[in-house]
Amino acid sequence: MENIAYYNGKISAIEEMSIPLNDRSHYFGDGVYDATIASQHRVYLAEDHINRFFNSMALVDIHPNFTKKWLGELLADLALKVDSSEQFVYFQVSRGTATRKHAYDLQIKPNLTVFITPSTNPKTILSRRLKVQTEPDIRFELCHIKTLNLLPNVMSTQRAEQKGLDETIYHRQGRVTECAHSNVHIIQDGRLKTAPTDHWILPGIARKHLLLAAEKMGVPCDETAFTLDELFNAEEVIITSSSHFCSQVDEIDGKKVGGRNTKLLQVLQNETYREFQTLI
Repeated sequence: MENIAYYNGKISAIEEMSIPLNDRSHYFGDGVYDATIASQHRVYLAEDHINRFFNSMALVDIHPNFTKKWLGELLADLALKVDSSEQFVYFQVSRGTATRKHAYDLQIKPNLTVFITPSTNPKTILSRRLKVQTEPDIRFELCHIKTLNLLPNVMSTQRAEQKGLDETIYHRQGRVTECAHSNVHIIQDGRLKTAPTDHWILPGIARKHLLLAAEKMGVPCDETAFTLDELFNAEEVIITSSSHFCSQVDEIDGKKVGGRNTKLLQVLQNETYREFQTLI
């Protein structure tokens, strides 16, 4: 198949899948999601992504009627059915199907959706140098939960795309938080610095493995907040996600940044890609 979709046991091409109008994701965005990639039909870091998915469900009081093991097996099986060996893997759960009402039945049955589409190998992504913009972070206070409520992120991404840019970096109260759909880090004085995993940022899986790569290579890490001034004056600026992998930022708000410790950046990129190849 060119792509594949799954909804509560039904499997079809994405274009043929339909979802009930009363699915609470439709009118409340009442659900959570996660996403990763697959290479050679094998889902990358599936356990990490599924663990975060279950944590997000717990934080919004959604009780799945399936196990982590069962979901992992489902994703693996669906990935084998898609023709392309390089894939984007998306899965979400909504609270369930019910007549529109803000309060919900505690016994409601959740709805599970999965879709898989062709994607690009991370090696291609690593060769790009990104141009990004900054914007005030006006999102809600629960950014550590990977919810379906992404309207601010959507609008930021649209503004960036209309300017020919790759991403938006958020900041609030003088602090850099994260991006519209990725995490941001800096290299300064030979150290990897990244914001702490509090309620203002999503605990990215790629972020986690960048820190593991740094630790393995003996690179000092600092998980403390940093400012816009530190961002613009960093030796290197890095964006990580399942789609950006571990990418170098070349320009922010039209100003050249980084380019002053490419050797260390390349060490981190090579180690994260080596890990990717090992796990695939």
